[in-house]
Amino acid sequence: MDSLTRGRDDPAKIQIEHLSFSYPDKQERRVNVIDDLSLSLFDHEFLAIVGASGCGKTTLLNIIAGLLPPRVGKLFLDGQEIKGPGLDRTMVFQDDAVFPWYTVHGNVEYGLRISKTKKEERERQVAHYLDLVGLSGCDALFPRQLSGGMRKRVDVARAIITKPEVLLMDEPFASLDVMTKEKLQEQFLKIWNETRMTVVFVTHDLEEALFMADRVVVMVSHPGRISRIVSVPFDRPRTKDLKTFAEFQAMRRDLGHVLDADQEHST
Repeated sequence: MDSLTRGRDDPAKIQIEHLSFSYPDKQERRVNVIDDLSLSLFDHEFLAIVGASGCGKTTLLNIIAGLLPPRVGKLFLDGQEIKGPGLDRTMVFQDDAVFPWYTVHGNVEYGLRISKTKKEERERQVAHYLDLVGLSGCDALFPRQLSGGMRKRVDVARAIITKPEVLLMDEPFASLDVMTKEKLQEQFLKIWNETRMTVVFVTHDLEEALFMADRVVVMVSHPGRISRIVSVPFDRPRTKDLKTFAEFQAMRRDLGHVLDADQEHST
């Protein structure tokens, strides 16, 4: 188990300093969702965030994305304060966000088209990223013709084709069946190995967090705060067989006990 900050010489990609966020309830009283949270995320790092519902995981992701303003505290990306959304950050949501009126090709090229990338370059990039997510040959299909897993691949391709510096993912595989989920986990790690974007990945699945991430942030609620940060010791590249290893299962068990204890303490 690590402390809440990890000693590294390189500067943080994202620096969160004393972040607090609250909203008014029906009686107009402020309810703390996040309280005095500080965290450093490093360039090319894959960071997972786990915790019970209501601990502020998605709220934190939305604040990093610039979709919500912090009530107290500041966030910095490469030393520049985050004050709103930007092309340097892209979000992949739990629910499908594909445009039903566009084909797979139209969905994936969307970001390049609105940024006025030349058509020849758009075609080259779309072909590359469709191949990267395993959807070559599906470019003319519409979302209604795709499985849930295929639509999620479209989401991922559309998010990464613009080459954001930070990819924010809010339980992107939660609605998929176990086999599809495991396949996409492996596939996304291959994509990440190629692109090396900084990733912040919110999940309820402890196995998923340990399998995907370099570090796992454990959040507890009432109010939302960081309980601890766990460094994941397993080498990359990783395959799903890792989940059967005794050391992996022991870490998963320990992480579950931490969450259970923190949840009991916070209620």
